[in-house]
Amino acid sequence: MAGRTMPSLNALRTFEAAARHGSFTRAGEELNVTQSAASRMVRSLEEYLEVELFTRRSRIIELTDEGRYYAGVVGDAMGRIESGTTELMSTRAGAGTLTVGILPTFGTKWMIPRLGSFIDRHPHIRLSVVSADGAPDGGDSRLDTAIRFGYGEWPGHVGQPIMSEELVVVCSPRIMDGPYPLVDLDMLAKHSLIIHSTRPRAWDHWFRSTGADPSAMRWGLQLEHFFMVLQAAVSGLGVALLPSFLVESDIAAGNLVAPFPNRVNGPGGYYLVTPENKTDLPRIRAFSDWITKEAKDW
Repeated sequence: MAGRTMPSLNALRTFEAAARHGSFTRAGEELNVTQSAASRMVRSLEEYLEVELFTRRSRIIELTDEGRYYAGVVGDAMGRIESGTTELMSTRAGAGTLTVGILPTFGTKWMIPRLGSFIDRHPHIRLSVVSADGAPDGGDSRLDTAIRFGYGEWPGHVGQPIMSEELVVVCSPRIMDGPYPLVDLDMLAKHSLIIHSTRPRAWDHWFRSTGADPSAMRWGLQLEHFFMVLQAAVSGLGVALLPSFLVESDIAAGNLVAPFPNRVNGPGGYYLVTPENKTDLPRIRAFSDWITKEAKDW
């Protein structure tokens, strides 16, 4: 089997530094070699590649078109090696900082109240929880892993199922005490139905699952986040369809009522979404094992 077509790593490091600084002198200073040694190292790389990477005029050097292309390739590779090295060194024995992106309402209502058991079990992992709705490496480089709602398909990522979503109709007690209490499904037509804009088909799914007739329904507020939908229902602004785990505490406190026994499993579910190249990191495995067990025991 043929070996890799690879020039000297020292030559690549020197070229990357010279391209970044636009100077052999500054590249030499960074690498603790002389200006002439840095220049010779880059010249040896050009001879190996049989491509001129810099134009040289007196003490001024400029990247050629080929040099600009190669500087991007080498710089990206060096960055990945540096990032991976830092990552590996910070995860010795499962330690380091774990940055988890969460959906705000899911995190507030379900995950954060349970985090104490993870912290007790893994005291050497520094946990950073941020509100974010993009996939890791999808424009948000802060994230090691993220909790997302979907159907298990995130290109370049592994989706670990956490839990499904049980949908329940809720309303303010004021509605139940008013002229049109929700004593049966037909009474829904007397009230505005609140829509969660990122789940616009949830009500349709609930109607199909319960056999209720949606044709006479009145559509009300359209809100972007679950916590907005939740607060609107508590405030009596309409009837909401929400995951049961988000409303349990408000029902127990008397802020909301679940008038119907119908509980419908919604389409999709919650997943722990991790870039493929990070799934074996000890701290991510620890978090995955923990959250999967918490959801199973819930």
